[in-house]
Amino acid sequence: MASPPLLSFVVPCHNEQAALPHTLRELLAVLNGLIGDGVVSDKSYLFFVDDGSRDETWALIEKAHADDPIRVRGLKLSRNVGHQSALLAGLLGQLGKADAIISLDADLQDNIAVAREMIDRFVKGADIVFGVRSERPTDTVFKRQTARWYYKFLRRLGVEVVFDHGDFRLISERALRALAQFGEVQVYLRGLVMQLGFKTDVVYFERKPRLHGETKYPLSKMLALASDGITSFSVVPLRIVTSLGLLLFGLSIVAAVWVLVSWTIGKTIEGWASLMIIFLLVSSFQTLALGVIGEYVGKTYFEAKSRPRYIVEKELIP
Repeated sequence: MASPPLLSFVVPCHNEQAALPHTLRELLAVLNGLIGDGVVSDKSYLFFVDDGSRDETWALIEKAHADDPIRVRGLKLSRNVGHQSALLAGLLGQLGKADAIISLDADLQDNIAVAREMIDRFVKGADIVFGVRSERPTDTVFKRQTARWYYKFLRRLGVEVVFDHGDFRLISERALRALAQFGEVQVYLRGLVMQLGFKTDVVYFERKPRLHGETKYPLSKMLALASDGITSFSVVPLRIVTSLGLLLFGLSIVAAVWVLVSWTIGKTIEGWASLMIIFLLVSSFQTLALGVIGEYVGKTYFEAKSRPRYIVEKELIP
């Protein structure tokens, strides 16, 4: 590029008053360092998205903006819409304003020291640069193992994903404009960015411990995000249900013949246990099948309504 790119850091926040002062200091130090070394434009800035926080998060963002209106900007959503939609709101807010956008969480567990390397890959031609965790020492064994199983499961379902990648990534404005064309109400950004088709690259980092506040992704939200990742990009579960249904239909025919033969030779009592097992198997499968189909029907229901993903209440700009 003829001149340094204009960079924006997009940081979604939800009840982050404990972490935000530290996050502001760290990000401003990194940004000023990049500007001072001529890596990015001196017009680069931080962009915080308040996802319906109930604490002093927005007040802290307003104060930081008042202290430095050029470097710190903000967006307040009218209600809590969830991490993925809040992040998307922040990203789409950069259209026409920044050449490259780096998204990361407010807890700074994603090591922002690799931002320089991300920008270098961008300057060399990558439209999307994924931050991938080389080590996850702060995560429990359960979380690390289930994450690996989930990524492998997604791959088997035909979903394109980057292993051990969260939402720490750099995306060019060109790729962001393409992303804006996707109209899903319930978004799974880790999968959507893989659909863009632009040149990608990867930088590795070691995940750091959370210093302030509590995680905003308990098990229930992780499971909901995992479900969105599957149902948004694959119909394989429906095909599995269909295949199992055909298999059980074949078994039921065999069982029907066996019951008929047993009745003919007068041995119906002995087959009671076998029939009960088949009945329970079919019943449990029907319940599972209804659940899987219900997930897709429910997603279709919300998508058909075409409600806005978020509503902006306030915006802080220079």
